[in-house]
Amino acid sequence: MQRGPQTRANEYIRALEVVVIDENGNNLGVMKKFDAIDLAKSRELDLVEVSPKANPPVCRMMDYGKFQYKKAREAKQSKARQKKVEVKEIRVGIRTDEHDLAFKKDQAEKFLKKGNKVKVDIILKGREKAHQGLARETLKNFNEKIEVPHKIEEDIKRSPRGFNIIIAPYSN
Repeated sequence: MQRGPQTRANEYIRALEVVVIDENGNNLGVMKKFDAIDLAKSRELDLVEVSPKANPPVCRMMDYGKFQYKKAREAKQSKARQKKVEVKEIRVGIRTDEHDLAFKKDQAEKFLKKGNKVKVDIILKGREKAHQGLARETLKNFNEKIEVPHKIEEDIKRSPRGFNIIIAPYSN
């Protein structure tokens, strides 16, 4: 598992001089690192490097454990807010009846309305493999029957067991 960049605190701060900000947000000015650490320890806090690229680096006095907890919680919340796009799969065959195709079309429309991509597979078995043109035509007709506005993300292409097409809703 790869870890992101760690925030340095206390003795792990590399610079010899740092700009110190206290727990209330007041700028205490430039100090030697060890003096700043002693001041933070006297207030029962940690000295945490918040801007390592500044010259000299900016450090804030705070509870390091609480800082790490808040940072992890924010990362978890931002990850939860990200929309996960799923690829839903629908399988049809050359001999699939019209009613069944209509049912699968309704399923595909439901998935597209929810914002998911839809992969439509047509499976060829046995002698059906000789009718590749019919399989392509069936997929093309199935795609045209879908009434929800969508775009073709991957056009009809050959797969090991038949053909497939991937369609996606238009992003708003």
